Amino acid sequence: MLNTLKKATLGALLVVGMGTASFAQDIKFFTIGTGGTAFTYYPVGGVIANAISKPPGSRECGQGGSCGVDGLIASAVSSRGSVDNVNAIISGLRNSGFAQSDVAYWAYTGTGTMEGKEPATDLRTIAALFEEHIHLVALKDSGINSVADLKGKRVSLDEPGSGTFVDANLIMDANGLGVDDITAEALKGNAAAEALRNGKIDAFFVVAGYPTGALVELAAAADIKLVPIDGAGADALTEKYGFFASSDIPANTYEGVDAVTTVAVGAQWFTSAKEDEELVYNITKALWNDESRKLLDVGHAKGKTITPETALNGIGVPLHAGAERFYKEAGLLK
Repeated sequence: MLNTLKKATLGALLVVGMGTASFAQDIKFFTIGTGGTAFTYYPVGGVIANAISKPPGSRECGQGGSCGVDGLIASAVSSRGSVDNVNAIISGLRNSGFAQSDVAYWAYTGTGTMEGKEPATDLRTIAALFEEHIHLVALKDSGINSVADLKGKRVSLDEPGSGTFVDANLIMDANGLGVDDITAEALKGNAAAEALRNGKIDAFFVVAGYPTGALVELAAAADIKLVPIDGAGADALTEKYGFFASSDIPANTYEGVDAVTTVAVGAQWFTSAKEDEELVYNITKALWNDESRKLLDVGHAKGKTITPETALNGIGVPLHAGAERFYKEAGLLK
């Protein structure tokens, strides 16, 4: 009797063990590098991670369940931003990440701000996502009315490793300013907003899809302005770098803040050429299904602008083979 019980218990354990091993083999983890938690990349990354995920045991699509990739658990990871994400993709630290189109192109080609660095030739595009606007934020009574007025001021350029840091330097350069002309700080998100409120800095740059959380909260707590990035400096920037375009942030995007003309750049989703073609094909397909559309539309203010019709806009880095296959099948690419 005892031997029979032992055999039955052993058999049950073997079945459970085999089932656990099979379950583990069915799971694929996929990271998405985003940005600071107070800006746009992080919440949008969370929506997309949710849309493409379908852990084992999920209900079937169409029954209130996930329409994501079978066995996939995707996660949005906070990071320092565009440059950090590109480096993490190439090093294999992350499976994918968001980056500004300019930063990614320069990394891929070893040009622009990445001049002299080894080209990131394994970088590949999954999709263009949304437009990011460059916000230059100051207190309403600061007397800062143009980029030129930053001279001699305390200005946060965000952290090195962020796309904001890259673009802030380009904008200052186009307006005849350099880092030596300001007292530069490297504050991110809520830390920059808090420093402005407390008088520790005079202005800060943010590159993000509007409305971005840190500025929504700041505008509700303090009288702020968005400083125009226009005129000859903006013209020089857009002429030299085709990724930038003049664009407006509408009035009351942030409470009590007037409309402003600034420059914008595309936010795109990248991965490595080394990622499996079938996996990236399925991820791209999952991104653009009807259930993902519902999540994007309600998940973030920028979600409605993330569409298959704009998924190939401004692509400067080659598509991943899996993404390319999907877009061809969908008739979006010849």
